[in-house]
Amino acid sequence: MAAGPRMRRIGLLGGMSWESSALYYEILNEAVRERLGGYHSARVLMSSIDFAEVEAMQAAGEWDAAGALLAAEAAALEAAGAECLVLCTNTMHKVADAIEAATSVPLVHIVDVTAAAVRASGLSRVALLGTRFTMEQAFVRDRLAAHGVEALVPPAEDRELVHEVIYGELVRGVVREESREAYVDVVARLVADGAEGVVLGCTEIELLLRPEDVDVPVFATTRLHALAALDFALS
Repeated sequence: MAAGPRMRRIGLLGGMSWESSALYYEILNEAVRERLGGYHSARVLMSSIDFAEVEAMQAAGEWDAAGALLAAEAAALEAAGAECLVLCTNTMHKVADAIEAATSVPLVHIVDVTAAAVRASGLSRVALLGTRFTMEQAFVRDRLAAHGVEALVPPAEDRELVHEVIYGELVRGVVREESREAYVDVVARLVADGAEGVVLGCTEIELLLRPEDVDVPVFATTRLHALAALDFALS
């Protein structure tokens, strides 16, 4: 049986939450099957972190400690043979620099991948949904801006709603139609303010909001991120 093209081993830093990490694994393997056919599947290593520990650090603003934790896990993945790293969460890209400093293999950055997709679609102004940290802090918006993409975030009341659905429902595997409708309304208000598309800037949001739910292009960061990692692995 032919071995097929060489595939680099992808290191997934997951567990934040495991619900979206499972989606990464599914997307990667489905894409390998589509591209290579036969019995091929993705070459993946995963470190699945206890999200309760990370969530407590987020809530306490202990970002340096969270960065050290993820950097150690990333270094362990590299030592185990990972040839690139994928941090399976938008929010924790706040500490991407700590991960890159602790490792020597490429980190496929979720914001760079998303910005490239937005620009390839001919857009430059998008709505950004995510956790409170992602929407209110500058680490995603500034990196998008560096690629020529302006991100609009919801007003305070809508930010609270978006955040609470993520932490109260989606990371627990709960998907409610009422929450989907509420998200659709949030996006509609941002589109009215000039957003040309919407970035699902939390890896769990893809479990809730579907492209057919809104009238503008949807940039699903989990899928974009996973497929970019696979592009690297097969290059």
